[in-house]
Amino acid sequence: MSYSRTSEPVKFERDCAAVMVPQGEVVDLPAGTTGYITQALGGSFTVFVDGNLFRIAGEDADAIGKPRPAPLELPEGAGDAEVEKLVWDQLRTCFDPEIPVNIVELGLVYDCELGRNAEGERTVSVRMTLTAPGCGMGDILVEDVRTKVERVPTVAEADVELVFDPPWNQSMMSDAARLETGLF
Repeated sequence: MSYSRTSEPVKFERDCAAVMVPQGEVVDLPAGTTGYITQALGGSFTVFVDGNLFRIAGEDADAIGKPRPAPLELPEGAGDAEVEKLVWDQLRTCFDPEIPVNIVELGLVYDCELGRNAEGERTVSVRMTLTAPGCGMGDILVEDVRTKVERVPTVAEADVELVFDPPWNQSMMSDAARLETGLF
């Protein structure tokens, strides 16, 4: 489920783990905390609380009264092409909590390959970067990619490598991403 930028008021219905943006520090927000959803894209939420931004994972959406992401499905006997398409669809659900553009359109995904492990199970290798090497959200984004790719049926493991060569620049963004961010 994708939403867009918003300023919807929210009240935490239960204690919830959250990640401070952009520091990347994990904190617990207690039940009763109030704030505003500032971005709801790709199944995760950016919430403004007491002057700070926090990322709420889709698995914790119920804490703010939102539905959790539905399980992914593939047709029986799906081939590599169908799995790869769903993997790329999943990558398009990964967003920097501060930028309303997915990591594929931002040009942060350098490579994505399907393979097989020793047991013959499907694996996925992703090479990606960040808009800024010192971004505190790097580990969080890598884990988001890994988790979402591993939700794809028949994918046993995702290896996500964070690289900085070549360095990211705005020319790597799609035209749609440049338009959305006002850089076109």
